[in-house]
Amino acid sequence: MADNDQAVKTASSRPGLLDRFFEITQRGSTIKQEIRGGIVAFVAMAYIVVLNPLILGGSQDVAGDSLDFAQLTAVTGLVAGVITILFGVVARLPFGLAAGLGMNSFLAVSVVQDVTWADAMGLVIINGIIIVVLGATGIRTAIFNAVPHALKIAITVGIGLFIAFIGFVNAGFVTRTPAGPPVQLGQDGSIGSLPTLVFVFALVLIGILVARRIPGGILIGIIVATVAAIIIQAFAKLGTVGDPVDPDPLGWNLAAPEFPQHVVALPDFGLIGAFDLFGGFQHIGVLAATMLVFTLVFTNFFDAMGSMTGLARQAGLQTDDGMFPRIRGAFIVEGLGAVFGGAASGSSNTVFVDSAAGIAEGARTGLAACITGVLFLLSMFFSPLIAVIPMEAGAAALVVVGAMMVTQIREIDMSDFRTSLPVFLTMVTMPLTYSIANGIGVGFISWALIHAMSNRGRQVHWLLWVVSAGFVLYFVRGPISAILGA
Repeated sequence: MADNDQAVKTASSRPGLLDRFFEITQRGSTIKQEIRGGIVAFVAMAYIVVLNPLILGGSQDVAGDSLDFAQLTAVTGLVAGVITILFGVVARLPFGLAAGLGMNSFLAVSVVQDVTWADAMGLVIINGIIIVVLGATGIRTAIFNAVPHALKIAITVGIGLFIAFIGFVNAGFVTRTPAGPPVQLGQDGSIGSLPTLVFVFALVLIGILVARRIPGGILIGIIVATVAAIIIQAFAKLGTVGDPVDPDPLGWNLAAPEFPQHVVALPDFGLIGAFDLFGGFQHIGVLAATMLVFTLVFTNFFDAMGSMTGLARQAGLQTDDGMFPRIRGAFIVEGLGAVFGGAASGSSNTVFVDSAAGIAEGARTGLAACITGVLFLLSMFFSPLIAVIPMEAGAAALVVVGAMMVTQIREIDMSDFRTSLPVFLTMVTMPLTYSIANGIGVGFISWALIHAMSNRGRQVHWLLWVVSAGFVLYFVRGPISAILGA
């Protein structure tokens, strides 16, 4: 009888199938802890369901076409949900994935100035396929080791500055001048519009919430600012800056915030499959398209690598050699995030550093990621409510996220000018030229040349020389095209 009691007690203490699969007990967690962490991670990341449609839907491509906001909301939630659940099951890590802000900003501001949205998403898919191959073969780690640490950080910081500058411009906080300096504060050197004041209010509020480490601070700030914008619009009846019939220079950037007639709606998946895999190569040429793909790969590559490494360290899952469990599976699924995102016209999906909020709540396994993914899928049904959010509220979040990325500059040793100049050029070239690609290219070229000319050429990896040569061709592609055309 005692033996039977002992057997029952042993069986009851044995971890269940879910526990064993995700290694919950082994990592010092519980199912309740993972569920709570997954919910908090979603709350911290949910702003992307708002920002991605605002960023992608706010830009016209070279043909004058734009993406539908409601459809973007649907595919943003769909891809983030599917890829995060897949990541949780395969990599079994507590990381959430969604449309990357640096990537979607690059597509909206730079890429679609030369190609159509369908072409751009085709390039994103190619980028994803390359990322998958690099991850599956182990080449991804080798490439990561070839680029100097300082340049890796500088690229992240530069993207942060670029994102923040986009936020300032989208909010009307920074505008062009008719003459003189390229940019100015607000309208004629002062902040004189109510929408821009909404941006300032949202920026301060989100900044306070994030500083106080309030879970979901960015999302809370966006919601509060949106409510304020709806109240202002009810009384002020402002127009929009880009209204083709009656533009209002002091109006809202994208759309006037008015409460919708319906809160819930069935998701529209009309954007799925709306891509042209090789259209970009036909429209802008093989060289230019190849450089765009390289830029996408590089941005995707280092953003995800840095995020995963930092999150694994925070969760206590990083090994002595700097890696983490199931790293190859994690790299492959992260690459599939780009493939799925491009195929759905929702931009490349990558690991979000905001997952740190869930880890702080105790998330340690892929179960938390699965919970986050399910919540992303549910978000697809609330596109009418999300469409109310003004660009100015989303722009404030961009500035805050940019500030978060810039903080990584502390990891760079600026005491050696051979390092500080290429790092500086990388960071400032991105926002000043409105191009991530330009910043990466200037940084690579200057790093290689300065080190070579100061007897440090052997410290430059051969791969960096190859990529730098490619960027030289990219920067002079205009004159080369003119010569070839002649």
